[in-house]
Amino acid sequence: MMTEPIDYLVIGAGPAGLQLGYFLEETGRDYLVLEAEDVPGAYFRRFPRHRQLISINKPHTGWSDSELNLRMDWNSLLSDDPELRFTRYSEEYFPNADLLVDYFADFAAQTGVRIQYGIRVTGITRDGHFHVSTQDGTTFQARRVVVATGLALPYVPDIPGIELAESYNDVSVDPHEFNDQRVLIIGKGNSAFETADNLIAHAAIIHVLGPKPLTFAWRTHFAGDLRAVNNNFLDTYQLKSQNLVMDATIDRIERHGAEFHVTQRYLRRPKVMTHVYDRVIVCTGFKMDTTIFTDSARPRLALNDRFAEITPAWESTTVPDLFFAGTITQVLDRRKYTSSVLHGFRYSTRALHRFLEQRYEGLTWPGQDLPADASAVADAVLARINRSSGLWNQFGFLGDVLVLHDDGTSRLREEVPVELAHRPEFGAGQDYLIFNVEYGSGYPEIDPFDIAAGREWEDDPANESLYMHPVVRRYRAGELVSVTHLPEHAYNKWTDPEKYHEPVRAIVAEMLPAGFR
Repeated sequence: MMTEPIDYLVIGAGPAGLQLGYFLEETGRDYLVLEAEDVPGAYFRRFPRHRQLISINKPHTGWSDSELNLRMDWNSLLSDDPELRFTRYSEEYFPNADLLVDYFADFAAQTGVRIQYGIRVTGITRDGHFHVSTQDGTTFQARRVVVATGLALPYVPDIPGIELAESYNDVSVDPHEFNDQRVLIIGKGNSAFETADNLIAHAAIIHVLGPKPLTFAWRTHFAGDLRAVNNNFLDTYQLKSQNLVMDATIDRIERHGAEFHVTQRYLRRPKVMTHVYDRVIVCTGFKMDTTIFTDSARPRLALNDRFAEITPAWESTTVPDLFFAGTITQVLDRRKYTSSVLHGFRYSTRALHRFLEQRYEGLTWPGQDLPADASAVADAVLARINRSSGLWNQFGFLGDVLVLHDDGTSRLREEVPVELAHRPEFGAGQDYLIFNVEYGSGYPEIDPFDIAAGREWEDDPANESLYMHPVVRRYRAGELVSVTHLPEHAYNKWTDPEKYHEPVRAIVAEMLPAGFR
């Protein structure tokens, strides 16, 4: 059976597909979301394996503003209903993942997102329209397809003998099964350390191995790097408790009876060793399932073929009208910002919807029209910076774009991907500013906990702030003219007239026609 063509077909009802479905529903578009499982967000039925989320849940912020509260709420989807928040489901800072499954089901039911469950996509082709084949024999036709399937498959490194090892996806989570065993965990991310932490009291020894040094989220600001909630294992290494963290590659894994012999090549010295283990567990992350694409709709891949190569508008670089949403879009800001996690990609999904509305529905990007008054513009800009959860959670990736008109008035477009902001429809060819919030530079040379380095209360202004702070960039015809870093503030209140309002006002005034300054 083949359906009539629809405008937007979303594949996957995880958090990104559910979020995009919400916006398509709110704007009355012709769309459908296909989901292989019987509930939205079914991924979280299994992952993380030890069931503790590492996305923060903070219902008690001291704020009454629902927009500000989203800065500290990393699990909620965006909607017009401030009551439809995950913070109502738990007061735990790192809640159980089962609650997230319940939340997504309630969100779908209350918002009326059109989802067909139990529909597993088996192939995507393109011949004029997209043709999306499914396991039950139905073929859906669509003018545009948005893939929101998440990272559905384990990423397995090319190591001889790796097939002998167990996978994070299905290894037992009962620590008693590892009593007195020697365990090697391959990988140095959160899944590896989550697994190691579960085994500390039971395994005889635990080695955690990877080819690169550890990277900590508190230092890189990338939420996918090792989080403090998962690094208790490091104490057992540094305090002589039988465990090791090793920088090494693996030449091969061999099985000898009940034992695994793993030949390792150390990163920091020319030494090769073979260690013996009872269990080997692969915790090396995930990748996108590309088997659903046929040749006529196959996107070019990137980053070891783990992701589709996409434009700043989340569109395939090789297949027009094929878009991507959610964690699979992290190829745009890999290891820099927050497109890999829900509290980041909920905003980029909203921006994707705005882009679709602009390109296909003829609507303008949301924003504010401002008068030819530099002080009023500064007020509007700082009000956004001080309140927006999108600029905060998608720091560096999204920015508000102010485009000056010939009559001195301006348009402030809200939460535009910075890489899109230089396109003609946003500002290229004109005088424009991009406002966002960012961490300071300095990684890895400067420790962010070294308070002497660049804090706003220090006497030496030569060092820019290391913590989150507003940044103003001025462009003319797409070329960067100036960068202004405003100082960080201990409470993230960028309201002081001298430190914040006056610098912004002065930048805007300099751009205004002479009669309006």
